[in-house]
Amino acid sequence: MRRRLHRRKAGSDELPEINITAFMNLMVILVPFLLMTAVFSRITILELNLPAAGSQSQQDKQDFRLEVIVRKNSIEVGDLTGGLLKRIDISDNTQDLQELSDVLQAIKARFPDKLAASLLLAADVPYETVVTVMDRLRTVAVVQAGSVVYAELFPEISIGDAPAARVAGPASLKMAANSGSKGK
Repeated sequence: MRRRLHRRKAGSDELPEINITAFMNLMVILVPFLLMTAVFSRITILELNLPAAGSQSQQDKQDFRLEVIVRKNSIEVGDLTGGLLKRIDISDNTQDLQELSDVLQAIKARFPDKLAASLLLAADVPYETVVTVMDRLRTVAVVQAGSVVYAELFPEISIGDAPAARVAGPASLKMAANSGSKGK
């Protein structure tokens, strides 16, 4: 009889059956729990363009190109070729940024088709100031029919480093030199 039992065990090619019922029960409970406790975050992305070196053509030089230079104590709004339009001294209050918004709205009224602006930043500008100025460049809050609507100003923002601070132009340097020599 031992031979028969031995032969049955050796001759059997069947694999043992795996019982996964307990694992499936665990997954049925675990998956909804994990989905309920998961934190779904919303990511906001701003698309910024970096200007290419030497990419200006003759036509671009004749067109208006908005340039906003942000320094620690001031914001300069101007045209790339035309020069400075407005200088706004900034402090901790929001009145300065409202003045910036008013200047940008006036520029948008003159050039309604323009969407691009260059934002040039000094190294010592706080991050909060950068974000606030970018928000003011992109949109403006306008009240229409009793509700606040955000109007588009210059959504295509290019970012770069601010040039060195303008100390004095060549004409003012000549006048200072001439007045110093006359006094001697």
